[in-house]
Amino acid sequence: MKKILSIIILTAFMFANNSCSKDYFNVNVPSGTADGDQLSMSDLLGPVIFHSFYANYYAERSFGNYTQNFTGQGGTAAGKTSNSGTWSKIYLKVLPNLKVIREKAVAKNAIHYDAVAKILTVFNISLATDSWDWIPFSEATQGSANFHPAFDSQEEVYDNMLNLLNEAINQLESNDDSGYSIGNEDLVYHGDVSKWLKAAYTLKARLQLHLMYKNNINPDDIIANLDNGFDSNSDDFQMNFDSRNLNPWYSREIKSRATGNDHDKIGDQLVSYMNGSSYPFTGGVVTIDPRLPIYAEKDDPSEPWRGYVSGGGGISSDGQNANTDFKTNGFYTDVTSPIVFLSYAEAQFMRAELEFIKNGGSPTSVGSSQAAYDAYLAGIEANMDKLGVDQTSKDDYLADPAIAVTTAGLKLEHIMKEKYIANFLNPETFVDFRRYDFSSDVFKDLDLPADNASSEFPGEWLRRAIYPASEASRNEQNVNAHKQSPVTPVWWDQ
Repeated sequence: MKKILSIIILTAFMFANNSCSKDYFNVNVPSGTADGDQLSMSDLLGPVIFHSFYANYYAERSFGNYTQNFTGQGGTAAGKTSNSGTWSKIYLKVLPNLKVIREKAVAKNAIHYDAVAKILTVFNISLATDSWDWIPFSEATQGSANFHPAFDSQEEVYDNMLNLLNEAINQLESNDDSGYSIGNEDLVYHGDVSKWLKAAYTLKARLQLHLMYKNNINPDDIIANLDNGFDSNSDDFQMNFDSRNLNPWYSREIKSRATGNDHDKIGDQLVSYMNGSSYPFTGGVVTIDPRLPIYAEKDDPSEPWRGYVSGGGGISSDGQNANTDFKTNGFYTDVTSPIVFLSYAEAQFMRAELEFIKNGGSPTSVGSSQAAYDAYLAGIEANMDKLGVDQTSKDDYLADPAIAVTTAGLKLEHIMKEKYIANFLNPETFVDFRRYDFSSDVFKDLDLPADNASSEFPGEWLRRAIYPASEASRNEQNVNAHKQSPVTPVWWDQ
């Protein structure tokens, strides 16, 4: 078996070796360079999962500014990005080791290990292709046999991802008699195969939703996969951190702020959806979305919540100085907080959108089916339960006329607004913005950054990452053949 690069092994296992959590991170760690045949599937799985979630984090670090979840420290809007952190995690830390896991799983007929490796492959490749469009895939893990892998089209990549998920589903629905069972090296589900099966179905639905308009996929086909997917918040595809392996959002937003280093601010687009500005609360009880103080904090509790306008130089949408920072010990910004890749709440909002479209809905239509409305409310409730919102606050919010719009008053913008809030710090929001062409009919009050006129691309939204300089230097011919302007839509967005 080919040598695995020393840097990949050492970096991959550094996390596992430093961890103090027996349940999550206690995997066997060989020292130094190792041949693939010296490493077990369980040796590799934990580090692969860890680096996969870091790939997700780096994607959101790049694209969360584009979707105005947050701004730079002075209210700044980000320009073009190479999203190099995601690229390096996927192509140096994840895919080579997933290849080894799959080779071993096939040799041992460990079909459940193979299925999990396929799902993790799709996890990472979906991040990659949705960031750069054309990417190395079919030739991506040939190592020294091919230092210049060809790039596959996004259409081909999506076909392959859906095939991998179908194969994984078939394997997980079958008995594994190999004698190799997944254990605590699984940092997501701790070996619970039934949850991996639900994740595969839900991830398949997400990818099909991306293609629904491009490939004319029947909403009922996607809903059928959701029916086999997540049942509750306990199914969420996420990874928690611990006190020695700090959540990177905590390190970036809380620890860096406390030590005077660069950090981000909470965006006005998010705050305006939650403070009653874009959607005024009229029930006489609710004044703010109870999730807002779980995401954000302000220096003076007596001041109104004012988010940072993207590119606005520190101003909020009401013309006053913005005041929102990431929440210290917030749900996503504590030392041990999770990074969430895919959630039950998101699945409910996918269902709501699909039922809305199935009922003949459009970005500007009003009214839908009971199924769409029920899923919309279920998504809100699931997210509030996940974040720990108390029952009274949750009930008051769900009862306010701004939220309880009834089936006759439901709009796509209501569904997508709540999905935007629930998917805070999730790069899937950037997919949603592109799917609906950054429409203010779908994302109310959405506008280009305030300084866009003086940017490199005036009047245009950024829609993809550019290829990292490291790949451009070592695989120049293939990069040059497929590089595009960052305002050019990816394939499914065209």
